[in-house]
Amino acid sequence: MERIVFGVDVGGTTIKAGCFTMEGRLLEKWTIPTRTQEEGRDILPDISGLIHGKISGNTVLAGVGIGVPGPVTEAGLVLGCVNLGWDTFHLEKKFSNMLGGVPVKAGNDASLAALGEYVMGAGRGCPDMVLVTLGTGVGSGIIIDGHLVTGYNGAAGEIGHMPLVPECEDTCTCGKKGCLELAASASGIVRQANRLLAGTDTDSQLRGIKSFTAKDVFELAKKGDFLSLSVIERAMDYLASGLACTASVVNPGLFLIGGGMSGAGMFLVDMLEEKFREKAFTPCGDVKFGIASLGPDAGIYGAAAQIIQSLRNERL
Repeated sequence: MERIVFGVDVGGTTIKAGCFTMEGRLLEKWTIPTRTQEEGRDILPDISGLIHGKISGNTVLAGVGIGVPGPVTEAGLVLGCVNLGWDTFHLEKKFSNMLGGVPVKAGNDASLAALGEYVMGAGRGCPDMVLVTLGTGVGSGIIIDGHLVTGYNGAAGEIGHMPLVPECEDTCTCGKKGCLELAASASGIVRQANRLLAGTDTDSQLRGIKSFTAKDVFELAKKGDFLSLSVIERAMDYLASGLACTASVVNPGLFLIGGGMSGAGMFLVDMLEEKFREKAFTPCGDVKFGIASLGPDAGIYGAAAQIIQSLRNERL
């Protein structure tokens, strides 16, 4: 009987799951909707049903790794996931019981995505790296000396909530003001562009696009649209400050850019790197920049890697 593990990445819209060998090779993957209604009570049963439905007669489930969009303690306690409707509960114990006692290892989704990039993606061979996720929010996963840095409450890497935008009057999803992601996220870029369009008479092709996205702003910035370029430069300036602060604390050798905004490619990376080097403490500024390579699969690779490592440690 072949021993297999599952890596699961729970997002606010979809749940991604992959079946892996004990060597970390992906065999097959699936995506199902995330049912967040009624405080997300159907999420774990849906994942359990998917896993049970995919196990064949000649395989045995050795364990499951699962990443969620919120802090997770070393003991497997989730400290709330707003996007899923979850409050604080012991995810590892609850999910393990649903799977008949199979070992479960849980972690923050951005941290596990970083682990995935380190194990199988663009971070291979770089034991000190940070994956920066840019999308609706801003997050990161930190690998130091080949190990995930999760912190006391599992909230390490939440760079999007660094208070670096004190002049911003908007309230972040965390309930506080001044957070980096208010300026540097996709939603922050759209918000700032709308403010400039409403508050100035600057000519811009954005005025002809109804309900534009951050992708539209990036595309027009690449073409030289002045207003769009000013919005992107502002966002990258704030993000560079956040990464300079991060570099001063963990001193990585590599920053990988992932998430939906990474689709802007080297236009984003080159601008960000230039601004970072202007701000970073010189000994911490010798950092390579690149684009994450696993895309939306990084989370399932990292979740699988975490449970495989946990199982190996138990057998030592």
